[in-house]
Amino acid sequence: MDNAEGVKTLLSDYPKFVSRKRLGEYEAAEVLLDLHNAIELANLTDRQREAIRLVYFEDLTQVEAGKRMGITQAAVGRYIDFAADKIADIYYYWAGHNEGYSMGGRN
Repeated sequence: MDNAEGVKTLLSDYPKFVSRKRLGEYEAAEVLLDLHNAIELANLTDRQREAIRLVYFEDLTQVEAGKRMGITQAAVGRYIDFAADKIADIYYYWAGHNEGYSMGGRN
């Protein structure tokens, strides 16, 4: 998770983790908790946060998210790229300090 592509993969799998959490999987709940904590700690702009929410949590396409945000699909993609970099920085920090679910620690 300590790179932007890993974060995007995790975000793409968000609905699967929500489903697994609803089935009582404790590990899925921990992954979701860490993801939300990382997002909070990443110091995202409002637009970056909105792009992540619309595309990954509300399952809109980047085109649909862009229409809702009043921007182009390319701009949505850039917001997501920058946000994923910032979130990856949090996971990278956690990995170096034995924190977060992926390292078996708690943050």
